[in-house]
Amino acid sequence: MSVKILTAALVALILTGCSLPKIGLPKLYRINVQQGNVITQDMVDQLKPGMTRNQVAYIMGEPILRNTFNESRWDYVSTIVVPGYLDQESRISLFFEDDVLAYFTGDWVPSPSADEAVDAAEEAAGTSDGGETPSSGDNTTEAG
Repeated sequence: MSVKILTAALVALILTGCSLPKIGLPKLYRINVQQGNVITQDMVDQLKPGMTRNQVAYIMGEPILRNTFNESRWDYVSTIVVPGYLDQESRISLFFEDDVLAYFTGDWVPSPSADEAVDAAEEAAGTSDGGETPSSGDNTTEAG
């Protein structure tokens, strides 16, 4: 008899447990993880061909990866992980010739300088080098 009562009580407890409102349990804290070299646009903008290894190391820091078979290549890798939101990896590889920076490739490119930005804006507007834009009321064409 007691086994039947115990079984009935257990079944009733299980069935009522399914119908209870959901109780929010505290969530686990997930830490943001940043690994590798921190790479910023300002650092990439300072890189110029012809810089020595020491100058590059001063700007970028020591590379996280050094190829033991190819001393003329430095690789910088940056990984940022915010669980559930962001998983980003960026890379940049610097190549040296005769112990000076020759070129670099990767996810980062230098920002255009102020002069290059003005030239690009003028080209987008349709002006020539140093030329003036035609006025909006001047619709004449010169025959030549």
